[in-house]
Amino acid sequence: MSDFVTLKSNPDFRRLYNRGKAITNPALVVYYSKNRAGICRIGITTSKKIGNAVERNRSRRVLKEAFRSVCPSIKPEYDIVLVARSKTKYVKSTRLAEIMNEIFANEGMLVTEGEE
Repeated sequence: MSDFVTLKSNPDFRRLYNRGKAITNPALVVYYSKNRAGICRIGITTSKKIGNAVERNRSRRVLKEAFRSVCPSIKPEYDIVLVARSKTKYVKSTRLAEIMNEIFANEGMLVTEGEE
């Protein structure tokens, strides 16, 4: 799977915040839950605590690029919300991709060799 669908509706975000599982890291917070759509859906949020618009947009771009590199190895049955934290704007996308790989592997969200 090389592409993903973005979450845009407020009920989807609220469902993940309330019913999904959360994993925290100094650079980001990941909320996830299984879906019935059979595709990987992602949402990215940044609050005003991150900084001004330039810093929030940079955080979003970095998170999106890091997720783009990790996305092919994720099982296509999850809704994921990535929440930027104050350290996100200082971290490179390659380091964020490593963090995401680590988190997703620990949670069993990555496709193993024989599963595809």
